[in-house]
Amino acid sequence: MRNPAGWLLLTALSLLFFAFIYAPLLVIVGYSFNANPVNMMVWDGFTLDWYRGLFGLRDRTGDALSRAAYVESTDQLLAALRNSLIVAACTTAISTVIGTATAIALARHRFRLRRLYEGLMLMPMMMPDIVLGIGLLIFFVSLGMQLSLLTIIIGHCTFLTSYVFIVVQARIAGIDPALEEAAADLGASEWVTLRKVLLPQLAPGILGGALLAFVISMDDLVITYFIAGTGSTTLPVFIFGMIRRGVKPEINAIATLIILASVLIAALGLWLRSRRIDR
Repeated sequence: MRNPAGWLLLTALSLLFFAFIYAPLLVIVGYSFNANPVNMMVWDGFTLDWYRGLFGLRDRTGDALSRAAYVESTDQLLAALRNSLIVAACTTAISTVIGTATAIALARHRFRLRRLYEGLMLMPMMMPDIVLGIGLLIFFVSLGMQLSLLTIIIGHCTFLTSYVFIVVQARIAGIDPALEEAAADLGASEWVTLRKVLLPQLAPGILGGALLAFVISMDDLVITYFIAGTGSTTLPVFIFGMIRRGVKPEINAIATLIILASVLIAALGLWLRSRRIDR
């Protein structure tokens, strides 16, 4: 039987934990609608001016937005968002393919130094971001590569492949190899077995790893800050530059939109996963 006092304590601790995690996000969302253009901690009424300003619109009344338009250029903001989406999409595609292929190879084949190779795959996850960022910067400069979106994509792939690898590896560990052996006994080639037997079972892990890689790539600041060149500013770097000049109302609006996008991506992943389970 449950202990009522223990169950109550566990419930209270759980609520405190979720409040500690999500309360700052709710505060950001709330203050993104604050009309005060100077001190965002002092509530001065409800407004959508900061959201309109992000998309290059102007308040018809000429009130709050005309008093404080802190986003110097909406074009710069949209360009940073476009760069982040390009980097995240390319990085997700590349790291998903490499991470999935590596997980399958290490799970289904035995070769020398296999454990060492697996440890090297996990090392970028454990390495501090600032160390990896400095190392990548020195590497690109030594090769004479100009810092651009290409260097950011390469840099993100170096550590996001590890995230995809560990997610797919955890998924493949629960798959019975006898299914692949049965397909081979029935005359299926290795390619057919991979395409029709193994990959459908790995699909939830591959999807989870891809979504994780996309979100982390969109969110990365430290590594991107070191390897981003002129004209390749991503959204986190752009926001960091705004914060260095002070916490402005538009920052709360941008953060709220990022939170909304993250929730939508997570909801999409759960929906796709539920549909696959139902099938």
